[in-house]
Amino acid sequence: MEKHKCGWCLGSEIYEEYHDNEWGTPVYDDQTLFEFLILETMQAGLSWITILKKRANYFDALDQFDVEKIAKYDQVKQDELLLNAGIIRNKLKVKSIITNANLFIEIQKEYGSFSKYIWNYVDGTPIKNRVVNYKEAPANTPLSDQISKDLKKRGFKFVGSTITYAFMQATGMVNDHEVNCHRYDEV
Repeated sequence: MEKHKCGWCLGSEIYEEYHDNEWGTPVYDDQTLFEFLILETMQAGLSWITILKKRANYFDALDQFDVEKIAKYDQVKQDELLLNAGIIRNKLKVKSIITNANLFIEIQKEYGSFSKYIWNYVDGTPIKNRVVNYKEAPANTPLSDQISKDLKKRGFKFVGSTITYAFMQATGMVNDHEVNCHRYDEV
């Protein structure tokens, strides 16, 4: 018997794979948190499937999401990224990757890790929502508003409340799996 999955992922192999193995799983390591932060910010105005399909290209183009290397990207590297057909070639988004990498490092220095900073918003424990149908899940919440506001105040780009909430869902800060989804109790 096939396990029930959240309705949003059905019918797409890449979505189902992502849903079954990553989405909503609590992430505490800075490397993965940085990857998701970059991928979510690249999603702004686009569908998540578009970003998932380009994920491997981002991995290669961005030095395996090495925050230290990305923080040092110069204009030559930015120009190279803007010519890379495998990623979103938006000048503001490419520039934001470098800006956000530098600010990510600043938070690491201030808090000891980005993980400590971001997970402090939920006292280190995921918020377990009771979503019956994925269409009822919020696009943002007062908490994502608060985190977004702080990130923007620090200078982060493309971190509106909706993108921030998507980041929270992806990294397991909130569990928005449908209550009858096989992953709901797993994460």
